[in-house]
Amino acid sequence: MANYEFDDDEPFVVIEKQTGSASAFLLGAAIGAGIALLFAPRSGIETRQELRRGARRVRDRAEDMVEGATDRLSDSFTEARERVETRIDRARQAIDVKREQVTRAMEAGRAAAQQARADLERRISETKAAYQAGGDVARGAAATPPVTPAAGDTVGADDNGDV
Repeated sequence: MANYEFDDDEPFVVIEKQTGSASAFLLGAAIGAGIALLFAPRSGIETRQELRRGARRVRDRAEDMVEGATDRLSDSFTEARERVETRIDRARQAIDVKREQVTRAMEAGRAAAQQARADLERRISETKAAYQAGGDVARGAAATPPVTPAAGDTVGADDNGDV
């Protein structure tokens, strides 16, 4: 108790406030139960039977509560597992779709590259052919002596003499 200063001549009342705890409550409940058993109007056999019945009821309630908690926990676990499996399936489907898109894009790229290569090879061969044809014409003109018109021929006239 705390020390207080009071005048000895006057009466006083001290009120101290303390918080209770669970152990104090349980101790009070145990003492109250003991006193109730001592003053109970039943015989010892009846009291023991009533205590057994009460203990069975408490045990049954506890078992029911545990069973209910177990069922709820099991249901929650099952639901969580199903949600996770659903998300995994969705992710796998998305991966498959993306894989298919990438495969199609690669195939289209290959086809476009092959087409571009074929076009380029064709142009190169056409350019080579034109170059060789131009070279053949140039070589042919250098190797062939110039044609001089005969005495009555007109330059640019055809076989009939028309210009």
